[in-house]
Amino acid sequence: MAETKEGSGSEMSLKDQGNEFFKSGKYLKAAALYTQAIKLDPSNPTLYSNRAAALLQLDKLNKALDDAEMTIKLKPQWEKGYFRKGSILEAMKRYDDALASFQIALQYNPQSQEVSKKIKKINQLVKDSKRAQEVENMRSNVDMAKHLDTFKTEMSGKYGSEECLKDLFSFLVETMETAVKSWHETSSVDAKVYFLLDKEKTDTDKYAPVVNIDKAFESPHTHGNCFAFLRQYAEESFSKAACLVTPKNIIAYPQVWKGQGSRKWKHAQSDGFFVQFESPSLRKLWFIPSSNEKGQTWCRDPEVLDIGAHEVLPRLFKEKQPRS
Repeated sequence: MAETKEGSGSEMSLKDQGNEFFKSGKYLKAAALYTQAIKLDPSNPTLYSNRAAALLQLDKLNKALDDAEMTIKLKPQWEKGYFRKGSILEAMKRYDDALASFQIALQYNPQSQEVSKKIKKINQLVKDSKRAQEVENMRSNVDMAKHLDTFKTEMSGKYGSEECLKDLFSFLVETMETAVKSWHETSSVDAKVYFLLDKEKTDTDKYAPVVNIDKAFESPHTHGNCFAFLRQYAEESFSKAACLVTPKNIIAYPQVWKGQGSRKWKHAQSDGFFVQFESPSLRKLWFIPSSNEKGQTWCRDPEVLDIGAHEVLPRLFKEKQPRS
């Protein structure tokens, strides 16, 4: 009987020492003392629970989970084992499994504020995780063609040739998708005009398909000069269409949203960029707003603007009627 009491005293001493080390943040020493105590009393669920907590702090999650499972096995109606398991699964970002463990813990101790707070936290983490995944999916799966389907129908009424329609629409989609991907990677796009050159007529040694226009929006003077240059460039290069991409934040002139009112321009506070499509038969303007969510910058769906009220550049091509 004396040996049993002595052994019990030794075990308690090791556990208490482990607790003191745990309180002072010395988790490795705490775990070592709990291990020694377990050797003396391998069926004590408290020791496994304590060691699980120390191993969790040491980020030894698989070993910690084993101890939590052993705690539950030894004392299946004790909420602490499920609480430990839930905390470890939370650290593993296995939020659904963690929530299930915390809910079992609450069943065995409905008054536990600690468990209730964990459940509330995990529910929010699950929601945040799902939203973060949705945002990442939207960032990774850029498909502008589906957003431009209505415009494609509008284009088909202007261009009789199916091949011409296909070239123009592909040109626009590719330009917009490139801009969106750039924005996702750097939160910016370069101010450029992309030209759809005529493969048969354009002198490609003289005319490039992309023109930088980063200085175009500094003043009415630079804006006017840039427009005159681009209009001449479009004509002399025999371009079929052009597509302007420019970030809103570099535009000092013209600030096409100024004085328009929220009914005409609802993106006064939004970051983002403009895309303006130009062709002899059709013009279109979009603003692609941007937001930051869950630590990720992403582009929202393009919104059509009234090009008469908000044009970033005047008409680049001489207007002509579509061919039948």
